[in-house]
Amino acid sequence: MTEPSTTAIEAPAAEPGAPRKRSRLRTAAIVVPVVAATLVAATYAAAAVLEIPAPPTLVRLLTEAPSKQGELYPSRAVAASPDPAPLQANPTPLPETVPWKGEQIPVAQFLETTHTNSFLVLRDGALTHEWYRDGVEATTPLSSWSMAKSVVSLMIGQAIDAGKLREDDRLVDVLPELATGGEYDTVTVRHLLDMTAGVDVSENYNPYWPLTGTARMYLTQDLDEFVADHREVTYTPGSEGDYRSVETQLLGQILARVEGKPLTELLERNLWAPIGAEDDATWNLDRPGGQEKAFCCLNATARDYAKIGRLVLDGGRAGDTQVVPPAWIERISTPAPHRVTNENWGYSAQWWHPTPDIPDLSALGVYGQYTYVDPATGTVIVKLSDHGTEQDEEATFEVFRAIAGD
Repeated sequence: MTEPSTTAIEAPAAEPGAPRKRSRLRTAAIVVPVVAATLVAATYAAAAVLEIPAPPTLVRLLTEAPSKQGELYPSRAVAASPDPAPLQANPTPLPETVPWKGEQIPVAQFLETTHTNSFLVLRDGALTHEWYRDGVEATTPLSSWSMAKSVVSLMIGQAIDAGKLREDDRLVDVLPELATGGEYDTVTVRHLLDMTAGVDVSENYNPYWPLTGTARMYLTQDLDEFVADHREVTYTPGSEGDYRSVETQLLGQILARVEGKPLTELLERNLWAPIGAEDDATWNLDRPGGQEKAFCCLNATARDYAKIGRLVLDGGRAGDTQVVPPAWIERISTPAPHRVTNENWGYSAQWWHPTPDIPDLSALGVYGQYTYVDPATGTVIVKLSDHGTEQDEEATFEVFRAIAGD
């Protein structure tokens, strides 16, 4: 095909050796997509090598609300109880204001300030207050984050009561494939429960530095490999305390091994059914068909978290059934010798004790998840949020104490 004839005005000739502009544009049009494709391919390859989610999921983890991140991971279902037990309602006004950082503010302002999604108050087992932000309903499952640790603790207590496990059992007695021949092998179930094992995985939540510590464990698609790669301790187990999510993951793996069932099935049978859970839940896995992230990532409704709190408040009983042994409720209610943070809080078997002078205790998750239990006033408070990491926790507990009447 012949080239069309040129117009009367000729374009100036290019200098010898200089590329034509059209050639440069054509080259760029080819090179830019190739480079982009290469970078994308390299990113996907890196994700595969690191055994973490693919780039689109990683991007969504930076943009999705923490309460909804459970939808981004594979999960296993927890069926609602075959005999659901709806909470009896007894509407009661809340205080007009609550203490907040040296001021008194309306409850609505507190909920807005702390980016609350669900807020429930139970008094003597009855639902006295229930609030949801726009877009959230009573049947909306929301992420527990580290509140799951406290649920794992209750199932550990059941296994101990059944004679399947002892607090003095060593981790490597149950999971012999983790034995090192070193100090790691002295870690016991008790050390893991009270966060005194010192397993060398830092409590890092930084989403922009996700390849270390707990953030890396959260992303991994092979939890067995992760714990096998982190078999060192930073201090003699039992000598001090330090909050480390990996220790709950090890508890979950111990529990699954001694019971011979995945955590989801244990939760459904041993807790969800007897407490009369009204809604299905899910528990996120490291990969499809894999194992539960025991340290986090249970997704359930506020009402069913409240039933877990009521179970603890009632000494481990749900109606006429002793679900968790009274001895275990006493165990989680008694602060262990070592603190696990710089706060003046106690900690015991995966439950927090935020107030030195009253016997309250709480499940607590990053981004503002709480199942608070105050035996002195018969109060349970559930607050599920999208607040900052470890933000305003002490001030929030002060609000809970005011609502409970302490």
